[in-house]
Amino acid sequence: MLRSELVTRIAEDYPHMTITEVENIIEAFFGAIAGQLNCGGRVELRGFGAFSVRAYEGRNGRNPRSGENVSVPPKRRIYFKPGKAMLERLNGIG
Repeated sequence: MLRSELVTRIAEDYPHMTITEVENIIEAFFGAIAGQLNCGGRVELRGFGAFSVRAYEGRNGRNPRSGENVSVPPKRRIYFKPGKAMLERLNGIG
């Protein structure tokens, strides 16, 4: 689902809100999640899942095309762990 599809679906469910209001709410929601993760925090949405940041150390890798050794810098990546209710819903349990 694209962000625009999400906005449209929410706007259909709440006809008293304008598209612009829904877009602003979604932007604020995603901005709050991104801001918390950027600070190294964790975001937990009960029944949905939890977002966290994991740090990976730098390492030596290999360019698959040339076989040349390359240095891969350390980085942080977003990790998502689905909640129990989400897994049950996904797998048709309950």
